[in-house]
Amino acid sequence: MALERTFSIIKPDATRRNLTGKINAMLEDAGLRIIAQRRIQLTRAMAEGFYAVHAERPFFGDLCDFMTSGPVVIQVLEGEDAVAKNREVMGATNPEDAAIGTIRKTFAESIEANSAHGSDSAENAAIEISYFFADVELVG
Repeated sequence: MALERTFSIIKPDATRRNLTGKINAMLEDAGLRIIAQRRIQLTRAMAEGFYAVHAERPFFGDLCDFMTSGPVVIQVLEGEDAVAKNREVMGATNPEDAAIGTIRKTFAESIEANSAHGSDSAENAAIEISYFFADVELVG
């Protein structure tokens, strides 16, 4: 196993319901360490830039609307195989398909309002981390 970093967002549906601490506890209980964290309000430009890979998809506008609808908590997580571990703790994108005990099964309101985003690869994690955080902010 390799020590790595991944990027996570606690989405507006979860921050609205004050679930940040509960989600953080689930991440930490799984062996992930939060090495950077900030609560922010995404602007439309930030959301469109972050999700640019989906710009041609029909859900892009709704996704950006949702992600700018309230504060989010952006995070960098570190741990053994952090990308895979975070995705395991989050659960399937569709909360109906997510395993019991995962973030999405426990807290999601819908496929879109599924409480958490996580990088899908180490390469994308590096891109997503650098989109929001400077190296000096990553305190391991």
